[in-house]
Amino acid sequence: MDGVGRKTANVVLGNAFNLNHGVVVDTHVARLSLRLGLTRESTPEKVEQALIKLVPREQWTLFSHWLIWHGRRRCTARSPDCAHCELAQLCPKIGVETK
Repeated sequence: MDGVGRKTANVVLGNAFNLNHGVVVDTHVARLSLRLGLTRESTPEKVEQALIKLVPREQWTLFSHWLIWHGRRRCTARSPDCAHCELAQLCPKIGVETK
């Protein structure tokens, strides 16, 4: 889409039109992708490319929503709630202080 960034284009296409053209990578998706060991990349474009290889295309939009929700509600940047984390069994960072 002309005039908007990749994240916004992916949000609009995925949510409004149910078209999965990419994974929405915001601060939560980028942070959780690193914490969960899904990628070692740090730029949104590279994080997106790593996730595209791991997540089936039909789930790209929903996957982004799941990570965003989890990042806002449970796995926050400064004080993740590891004790109550639904993904604790999958998390390589569990019990380790994260920054």
